[in-house]
Amino acid sequence: MDTPSISLGGGEPIIRLRDVAKSYWREELEIPVLQGIDLDIPVGAYIALMGPSGSGKTTLLNLIAGIDRPTGGSLEVCGSELNDLDDDELAGWRNGHVGFIFQNYNLVPVLTAFENVELPLLLTGAGRGERRDRVEQALGLVNLTDKLRSYPRQLSGGQEQRVAIARAIVTEPDLLVADEPTGALDAKNAEEVLGLMERLNSELGKTIVMVTHDPKAAHHARHQIHLEKGVFDRTVEVNR
Repeated sequence: MDTPSISLGGGEPIIRLRDVAKSYWREELEIPVLQGIDLDIPVGAYIALMGPSGSGKTTLLNLIAGIDRPTGGSLEVCGSELNDLDDDELAGWRNGHVGFIFQNYNLVPVLTAFENVELPLLLTGAGRGERRDRVEQALGLVNLTDKLRSYPRQLSGGQEQRVAIARAIVTEPDLLVADEPTGALDAKNAEEVLGLMERLNSELGKTIVMVTHDPKAAHHARHQIHLEKGVFDRTVEVNR
């Protein structure tokens, strides 16, 4: 099946996918999820991946983030060909290049906001003083310096997601990936989180790839890429 190639321009791509495919197997039955995906995303882009359930958008996000591996094709992300990395190398690559934002926050309930944000830094070898400075800076960027010692149970859903965003950016990753980041939030908190992500893109130049079902959330991105049954359906540039 032919599928259009999408290149968003804007200089050297931080994400380059060529003929990427992904299938899952149920006993003897092959279930194709993505087919022949060609995609170039430049540094500093903010992309919303959209489409109905089963269209392949979360699978595509997981491939870009190095969480899953393709059945076929080439994925070059943040300067590395992911197919060339073994599992340990891929884990190290994720730690160095990708920040993750999830729908359900994934905070550790027995750790404070400070300790949750500090977690990725424990893998980097940064000293205690450097970790403290970077955690405080990250929590400052999400306007939560007054919640350093609070536990997740003491925070609202919007505050929890902002702590999760601070954790995602504390290592200064090249790429942020977000899977339905406002799916568990009410409208007010969703707008606050989306406004924060927009500022991370426009002011700090973070490249963001976000999966969302919500057209209001997608409008905060600069481009919307729609998938249908594992192939690209269309792309839309957002005027905001």
